Amino acid sequence: MSVDAPPEAPARTVGRFAPHVLAGLITDAMKSCGLPEQDAAKVAELMVEADLTGADAHGIFRLAQYVRRLKAGGVNPTPDITVARKGPAVALVDGDNGMGHLVMSVATETAVEMARYTGVAWVGVRRSNHAGPAALYAEMPVKHGMVGIYSVVASSNHMAVWGGTSSLLGTNPLAVGIPCGDEPPVVLDIATTIVSYGTVKKYVMQDKTLPEGWLVNKRDGTPVTDPKRTSDGLLLPIGGHKGSGLALVLGILAGTLNNAAFGSEVVDFNADSSTETNTGHFILALDVERFMPMAAFASLLKGQLDELRNDTPLPGVEEIRIPGDQRAVRRDERRAQGVSIPKPLQRQLDELASQLGIAPLAARQP
Repeated sequence: MSVDAPPEAPARTVGRFAPHVLAGLITDAMKSCGLPEQDAAKVAELMVEADLTGADAHGIFRLAQYVRRLKAGGVNPTPDITVARKGPAVALVDGDNGMGHLVMSVATETAVEMARYTGVAWVGVRRSNHAGPAALYAEMPVKHGMVGIYSVVASSNHMAVWGGTSSLLGTNPLAVGIPCGDEPPVVLDIATTIVSYGTVKKYVMQDKTLPEGWLVNKRDGTPVTDPKRTSDGLLLPIGGHKGSGLALVLGILAGTLNNAAFGSEVVDFNADSSTETNTGHFILALDVERFMPMAAFASLLKGQLDELRNDTPLPGVEEIRIPGDQRAVRRDERRAQGVSIPKPLQRQLDELASQLGIAPLAARQP
């Protein structure tokens, strides 16, 4: 089995592993690919955070794919990440084809630092790579009392422009993080397609019929529900032409504006291991204190959110949830009980560890 092969069977059984165990495996894997210790640990920290908060398709699940691209020369393990200040509140980061997690960490730190003085900062990114879930970066400014807004040009195209037949748009996500004092922040993280392609891959892995309305055939527009025929399909956007338009403008702002890839320029990192992707992102940080004291904003927002949560639910709805409510719950539960790793994924990770000459998960678990 190659290092990037997907799990080979439905995830019927799982094992739980402590976060530090996952982080240790990821760190060692990254070091074996040439990343310095500090950078390897940073990538591991953010990948494990994805797993802790429930973005299972963007955490350790991606490790084999990242290793594959690093080993093939598609990603630079020792980048010289540079920041060009283009104005008091604008900067452009060149990631030198480094790991996206490292590049976006620099970009977000830059946005927060600039916003402390200007109130708002926009940082564009070019020559980056896949960086995990969008919410990771939208939530970073929140810890500094700031609103975070993030998007990226997806690392492969699975959608057509509205009315088109060619895969020229990605699932380009939008993530927004809003602080609420000591309460869990509002964190919205959505793809601009009805379903993320990661979810489609999970259905394919388990050979499950796809719900009608997710994909349509490129040739005649008929629904694609057969998991063996997803390559024939295009993902449908959220809200029809509105979702297509949103993916388009986010792609322009994260890609074109930064002289990064967009449209037919996007390299499918699932199929190509050696070509630089020139992935583009943007992050915006907005200081809440420029509008009112953080405590006053948090109190006001909490009251409004509680009113929404306490609304009478529709029949069949058990609970009204605000975007982000489950992130803190999952994080606490998985820190205490461990992160669930399906057996097929564990076998893949064990094979990867063997190929890299590092200890497997089970050997790291106390």
